[in-house]
Order: sequence, then structure tokens, then C-alpha cells
Amino acid sequence: MTVTNEEMIVEIKSFDEKGSGKGSVWREDEKGIQKKLRLTIPQTLPGEKVRVLVDKPDRRRRRADALEILEAHEERIVAPCPHFDKCGGCVWQHWEFQGQLKAKTNHVKSAIEAQGFDPALVKDTIGMDNPWHYRNKMEFTFSPDGALGLHEQGNFRKIISLETCLIAGKEMVEAAMEVAEWVKDHQLKGYNKDLHEGLLRHLMVRQSFATGEMMLALFATEGPTGELEKPVADLIKRIEEKFPLVKSLMWLENTDWADRTQSEKSHVLAGRDFIYDEMDGYRFRLWFDTFFQTNPTQAQKLVDLAVEMGEPKKSEKMIDLFCGVGTFSLPFASRVGQLAGIEIVESSIESAKRNATDNGLTNTYFLAKDARKGIDEVLESFGRPELLLLDPPRSGAGGKVMRRIGRSQPERIVYVSCNPDTFATDIKELEPFGYELKTVQPVDLFPHTVHVECVALLVLKENN
Repeated sequence: MTVTNEEMIVEIKSFDEKGSGKGSVWREDEKGIQKKLRLTIPQTLPGEKVRVLVDKPDRRRRRADALEILEAHEERIVAPCPHFDKCGGCVWQHWEFQGQLKAKTNHVKSAIEAQGFDPALVKDTIGMDNPWHYRNKMEFTFSPDGALGLHEQGNFRKIISLETCLIAGKEMVEAAMEVAEWVKDHQLKGYNKDLHEGLLRHLMVRQSFATGEMMLALFATEGPTGELEKPVADLIKRIEEKFPLVKSLMWLENTDWADRTQSEKSHVLAGRDFIYDEMDGYRFRLWFDTFFQTNPTQAQKLVDLAVEMGEPKKSEKMIDLFCGVGTFSLPFASRVGQLAGIEIVESSIESAKRNATDNGLTNTYFLAKDARKGIDEVLESFGRPELLLLDPPRSGAGGKVMRRIGRSQPERIVYVSCNPDTFATDIKELEPFGYELKTVQPVDLFPHTVHVECVALLVLKENN
């Protein structure tokens, strides 16, 4: 006989990769055999003792919800967001901010120590003075009934209707709530992922904290014509009257089954198809699909740290690997003799070229190519760089790319990472080529989540 629900008392030992607490208990199965049940329990902290309700505890690994905190962590606080219990947008609002920062520092230390590096090289994580309303981009999802919100924690198919969001910019939230009200007034339906029917899929909101310009992009399964002309005209009127900072109001058609913010056909309802943003004094154009750091305050600190560690000189050549739209390329280009940026996404390279031109930079060369092949091509025409910066995705650069970097022998390497674990395995690949890890500075770009960024410096040893 299968047990469907059972209450247990669990001590939380650690976190999983998503920031939920982990613990285990021994229990006797129906045959009288002792088995260890491993549990993942959201919104708990290591050291806490909690009472949980476990669904189908006969399985070895289960997710459970805490019914009661029997012994609370001394840094536990009341989460300020009314949606925290269910929303999947944040996982650590119940933890004092300084505690979050310590955990992120320890994560980075553990990751590099596991690869044989000295954890003392890791500095304390740089946090925010005000860790709220820091995001300049949010992607909300419509539920089948048209309600706008974010995915429920641990349940991708359920949408939590939102009244507010404490990590998004305040004006962004106000604009999103206006769109939600418009949907309700016109009784428009959201997209049903199971039946593959319905109109509205996502709402992307992005805003430059520097210029104030805002973009609203609605993703829908059909164009804004026919019966939708009057509702869309009303949306345009509302946004133009209430939100003059919206410089781009977009309607993007997406009929693909994949649940992503992609577009097959774009319609500019008002304004232009991009907004202007600024970083380190440089102007960037951002389209709906442009990757740009979502926490501009902390992103500026990443740039400052990278420049400080890299010590760029006008006499030097530099490669910016995984350069994107030029977030790091532009600030470095003004400080080196020549800069080559490499990125596999062609649209990002086109944006990088345009951004460099807009900012009057004439010493840049951008190449749309796979990282490893791109390095070979740049080295052939460019020569050995004194400085190389890389900012790879969460999956890391990978062994082949890192070994190619090692063989190219730049004097200094600045690694900007969004994943301490892949960062540590990546830099291990550089040791045989004579590189020494000098310093690692974690930066918290995503308060109240498990994520942490790092900026690190590696230097080629003398007489290598």
C-alpha cells in the first residue's frame, strides 16, 4: 500500500542549486526496511528544524513544504513580498541580506577550493545598499484566464497573479499592472500551454535606469488586427497617456509551441523598436531580444572591477570573448589600442558594431563566430593580445575554449562569471599554460536569489 501523505520533522543541512533547503530522514517502508528519504524544502535555511508534509514518502527524493518552523535560523526574517510563499521569482526574501551575501561568498570559495585553488583569494561579496527594485527587465506570463504574473515555485505550468514585484523597477511594475488591467477590461484570454490555444503569452518590460526609457513588448499568438484593433488602440491610448517614458510599445507574434519570448513577426504599436540605455557613460540600443545586464547598479561595478583588474593600456591589444552587444567592449576600447570582440549571436555582433559607432569608437573589430574558431581567426589577423576578457554563459566557456585561450598566451585574463562552479572548472584548464589566479571578487547582481557573479584576474607567470 502506498502512503500518500506523511508528516515528518527534518533538520535542514544545506541548500540545493536553486536555493531551497535540503534535509533527510530515515523511515521504515511497508516491508520494515529503513530507507533514507532526501527532501527539498523551499523557504528554509540550514540549521532549521521544520515540520513538513511529504506527498508519497515511499519515493527516495521528494519536494516538501514546511508546515511549521520548529527551530528558526537566527537570520530568518519575514519576507516583505505578499507573493513570496508561492512565487518563484525570489527564493531568499526570508533571509537577512548579509546572510545571503555570506552564503554567496562561501559558494565561490567552495567552488574554487574543489579545483585546488586557495579560497583566501576570494573576497567578500559586494552587495547592494538597497537590494530592492533592482531589475531593469522582467518577463511576466499570462495564465489561460488572462491574469498576469510569474510562475509558481516548482510548478512551471501554474501562474501566480501579481499585485506587485519588489525586485522590478517601480515604474515597470506600474506599467505591467496597467497592461494587466487592460487585458481584464477587454476580457482577453491568455495562452494555454496544454491545449496550445489562447491569445496572450508573455509581457516583457524593460527600462533604462539611466535614461528612463521603457519598453513594453506583448507576445501573442496572432497579430494586432481584425477584432483586436479596438482593444489595441485602447492599449496605445492608455500607455501614451499614463506612461510617457514608454518609448517602445511592441506586439510580437509567436505561434511556436516552445514557451519562450521569441518573435516571428514584430509590430511597433508606438514609438520605436528599441530603447536607449547607458553603461559606464556609453550609450546602447536595446531591442526586445538584446541581452543586457539586468541589474545596472551592480553591472557598473562589474565593469569597474574588470577595468581595475585588467589594467588596460593604450599600447595594448585586447580580445573580448562572448562580447554580446559590447557591455565590456566599449569601456575597454577607449583604454586600449585595439579591441576585437567575438560573439556567436550575429544580432548581438551587429548591435555591438552599431553601439561602437554610436559612441565614436573606431578601434574595434567585432566577429560573429564560435568562441574557439573566433579566437583562431582574430589571432591570425590581430596577433597575440596582451589582455583577454571573457564573460561566458552559465554553462561556462568549456575546456576546449579555455585551452585555446591558454595557448594564445595573453599576459592577463579577466574572467567575468555568472556561475562559480563552471568558472572554477574553466580556470583549472589554464594552470598547465602557466597562469596564476590572483584574485576573485564576487558581486551580488541578484539579491534574494541563489545566483552570484564573479570577476577574477589570472596572470601569466614570468619565464613561462
